[in-house]
Amino acid sequence: MLDWLNPVKGFGVTFHTMFKKVPTVEYPEVKRPTAPRFHGRHRLNRWPDGLEKCIGCELCAWACPADAIYVEAGDNTEDDRYSPGERYGRVYQINYLRCILCGLCVEACPTRALTMTNEYELADDDRESLIYTKEQLLAGLTEDMEAPPHPMRLGDTEEDYYRHHGEAARRQTPAPEAARDAAASGEPAGNGAGR
Repeated sequence: MLDWLNPVKGFGVTFHTMFKKVPTVEYPEVKRPTAPRFHGRHRLNRWPDGLEKCIGCELCAWACPADAIYVEAGDNTEDDRYSPGERYGRVYQINYLRCILCGLCVEACPTRALTMTNEYELADDDRESLIYTKEQLLAGLTEDMEAPPHPMRLGDTEEDYYRHHGEAARRQTPAPEAARDAAASGEPAGNGAGR
């Protein structure tokens, strides 16, 4: 009976939004900051001595639902060492034509070698340039790092790398007794090392 009102209601929505003031985003010149946990371009991280964290385990490739990651492992030797483990990622590629930036690869990585940055400008007009290689993904060297291959500097075994990293995290976390005592006295817990 009132079917003729449906198009009028639809046009009402159109007219309501047509005269609404919307702020203009001047994208290339003015970029809005992303959220801190934004999933952007991937990065392969390094240890503080410059060795690569990637051990070539291929778990990131197995976890990827879009089959966008290709990893080929190589063996480390004493003369030619790229990571503290037995193997390293000799070939590492991420195909951003397939990648859905879901972050499952980051969750699967046992060494925290793969993380995601806030970089989101990945568009290109060449399909081949959207397949990022290891050289494009690997984090740059800082002034206190040495370019691999080189011997391990943070310990004699790969376990030393993970234990040393774990001990630093434990030193920054207060013990349960200290946290309970601090809460009772009203003071902040911890030794201030994590601030």
